Order: sequence, then structure tokens, then C-alpha cells
Amino acid sequence: MHNLIETIENLNFRTLFDAIADAMLLTENAGHVVLANPAAQQLFDFKENELVGLAIEMLIAPRYRKQYRYYQMLFFNKPAKLPMGVGNELIALNRCGQEMLLDVSFSPLEIQQQLYVLITFTASRQHQKAEDALRASEERLRLAKQAAGFGIFDYDFKRGIVYWDRQMRKFWGGHFGRIISYKEFVTAIHPEDRADRQAAIDYAMDPASHGEYKAEYRVVDPDDKTERWISVVGRVYFEAGCANRLVGVARDVTEQKILQKKLGMQRDEAEKILKQQVAAHTASAIAHELNQPLTAISAYSEVVLHTLQNNDLNVQNLKKALEGCVEQTQRAGRSLHELIAFLQKGELLTESLDLNDVIREALDIASNDGYERFRSKLNLEKDLPAVQCNHTQVQKVLVNLFRNAVEAMQTVDAPILTITTKVQTLNEKNIALVIVKDSGPGLDQTMAKRIFEPFFTTKPSGIGMGLTISRALIEANGGQLWIDLDAKPGAKFYFTLPFVA
Repeated sequence: MHNLIETIENLNFRTLFDAIADAMLLTENAGHVVLANPAAQQLFDFKENELVGLAIEMLIAPRYRKQYRYYQMLFFNKPAKLPMGVGNELIALNRCGQEMLLDVSFSPLEIQQQLYVLITFTASRQHQKAEDALRASEERLRLAKQAAGFGIFDYDFKRGIVYWDRQMRKFWGGHFGRIISYKEFVTAIHPEDRADRQAAIDYAMDPASHGEYKAEYRVVDPDDKTERWISVVGRVYFEAGCANRLVGVARDVTEQKILQKKLGMQRDEAEKILKQQVAAHTASAIAHELNQPLTAISAYSEVVLHTLQNNDLNVQNLKKALEGCVEQTQRAGRSLHELIAFLQKGELLTESLDLNDVIREALDIASNDGYERFRSKLNLEKDLPAVQCNHTQVQKVLVNLFRNAVEAMQTVDAPILTITTKVQTLNEKNIALVIVKDSGPGLDQTMAKRIFEPFFTTKPSGIGMGLTISRALIEANGGQLWIDLDAKPGAKFYFTLPFVA
């Protein structure tokens, strides 16, 4: 122990000075550097012989030199140790002029009746806390991004290049570097999706849109040609009113799209089976109700024919037979009306609805049900008054019209299939008019006149009840449904609904 104390006492100032981990400068009372320890040499990127004799102010950012002189004046007026952490921060400069936010402390040293100042520099605690917080935030973001499978990109409009991270490059097949030209970026996007994606970008580049960008599109791997669906959200940033960059995140939604398609196909199959069962039961019920009247009409008609063929003109018998035909015909009509009333029995529940919202919902349903290969062109009227109708029934009518339009357009070899949905207000009649037009082959006059007949269909596997039921539903809601017989090209349907009274 004695030897240890003796060893410590024999240590000189320079040995201890150089061993300190913090950056330290020893200056004389004029403010010039006398000694610099290795930590200070590394911090300021100067050799000791370059620092010795240098005015300490030269290591301080010009805008902080006045503040440093104030500290120095306080110290020499009353030499005492000024510790760190009491607001004495300075911006120092290294050899390259790079600024460093540092905490500074002063300690007086008197050597042979000469006052020296030991100045210690350390990274600012506030700056250190900010850096620590930033690193923690970046780590949380990285973990969240990794868990969610997000990719991040930054599209520079002026330079025409895209900066993207590893996950984003993986979506594109993983064959590109950290920077890619915009042309190469777009080349991997499915040709059928480029127009809609560009429309979303054009919308986001309009200052009125607040820069919001949303899009879904397919990316084709350049090697194996596999497709994956990408969902993207982002924001366009503006400079002097002009869009200069788009920053966003993307995620792979391929599995979700596949699941939606499977569910849509299953739902379509279930609806098809249900419709077939409904049609079969309806036809069976109609046949049962009409069988007896038709049998009676047939019997009465045979009596009339037999009488006429045998020249046995008994007026009374003929009159009785014809009266029987009329009676049975009326009975058949009553039975049919009673059956329809039974099938449609129940009070119709209506509510006040935004028709524009119902149309958008129906489009989403049609798209999610596997009818996504069309471009929807909406021409909706702003500030449309609310309509009074049954939400489910009107939605079903719209979905049926949209599905019919897509199926009709699939027979046309066109790169973009369009459904135009227009809403107009007929104030003089206090009703809303909805127009659904497709760009398919259309219908000839004969087919158009029969399109609402029960069991009449233009589809190979159709049952011919969709439009019949749709018309009945619209009429039950106080409106009308009809087709434009002269629409060319494509088919054009109209229906009306009353506004809330």
C-alpha cells in the first residue's frame, strides 16, 4: 500500500493530463494553448504542435466567440471551477470547420504564481440525449418496418430517380441498387396498372390534394414473371408551389388479394346456387299455382273446338265454355299476384342515405368480388340531397348492374374497360337519377326490349332473373329502372330514387 501511494505521488502532471479520456486544453491567462492532451488532438483533428500557441477562440465558432470571452472574463475576475451542465455550451470547430456542440468547463491552475486555465470539452449532454433518442427512435422504426414488411421509397421528381430501401428492392425482384431511374422503376409495374397509378400521382401533385398519394398495383418480376400486388401510401412535398418529391411506404398485399379473389369466387358460387334454388322454387310454385287453371282452360278450349268441328253450334254450351276460360284465366292471374305478394311480403325499411356513398360501396364490392378488371369513371353530383331507400336493396341493384357491365365488356378486346356512373338531380320531380353505362358490345333492339322479362338472359349460364328482381326492388323503393334502347356503343341503364321528403 505504501509503495502504491509513493508511486502515485511520483506521477507527474503530464502523465495524468494525457491519460484523461475527455478532451483537455491547458491555456495561459492570455487565452493561448499551452498543452493539448491526445483526446483534444483527436477531437479537433490537430496535432499538438499545431494547437500549442493557438488562441483558443480560433477553435470556437465565430458566433460563439463573444459568449466564450464572457465565460473567460467571469473566470479571470473570480477564478473558480466552473462545472459542466449549467448551460455553458459552445459550438466548437474541428480542422475541417465541422461544428460540434460541446459542454465546456474551466478549472484554475496556479503554477509558479502564474494562473493557467484547464479547459475540458465533452459532447453536449443535450446533444447526446437527442442523439440517443434519435437512435432509439430509428431502431423502433426499423423493428416496426421489419415486422410489418414495409418498404420505403423517395421519388425525386426533378432528377427522375428513386431512392429505396432493401425491402422495396425486394418487391421489385431484388436486382437493383439503392438508386434506380424512374423509368426502370415504372417498367416493372404491370402495364394494365400504370395508367391508374399515374392518375394517383397526378392527383397527389395537385396542391389542392394536400399531397396525399394512395395506389395499388401489380409488380412483375423481370426473371420469373411472377406478379405481386403492392399497396402504397405516401405524400408529395412541394417547393415554391411545385411538387419536387414523393416519399412513401409500400407493403406486399398479394396474399390478401388472392384471399379476396377466392372469397369472391366462393361468394359468387354461393349466390349462383342460391339464385338457381330461388328460381327453381319460384318456377315450381308458379307451375303449381297455374297448373289447375291452365288444365281447366285447356278442357274448356277442347269443348269449344269439338263443338265447332262437329257443327254442333249450341250457343249456350259455347258461352259456358268461353266463360270458363275467362274465369280460369282470371284465377291464374290472381294466383300469380298472390304468389308474388307472398314472396315480397314484409314491411320495407328505408332510411336517409347519401347515394354517392352507396354507389362507391357497390363499386368496391364489385371490385373485391373478382370484377376488378375495369376502370371506374364516376361523375357524381356534389352536395346531393339524401335519398329515402333501403340500403341493402339499392346496393344489390347497383352491384348487379356493375357485374353485368363487366361481364359484357369482357367480350370486347379493349385495353381499358370503363364503367361510367353518373348521378343527376331532377329537382322538378324531387328525385335522383342514376346512369350506369358500359363500353361493351351493347344490345340490339329486340334483346333490349326483352331484357327485363323473367328468365330471359343473354348469358350462357344466366337464369334471367337479375334485372327482373332489380327492377322490382327499385320500384319497391319508389323509383323506376329502365334501359336506353338507342344507346350506342355499350348498354346504358337508368334508375331513379326519391329524395327525402
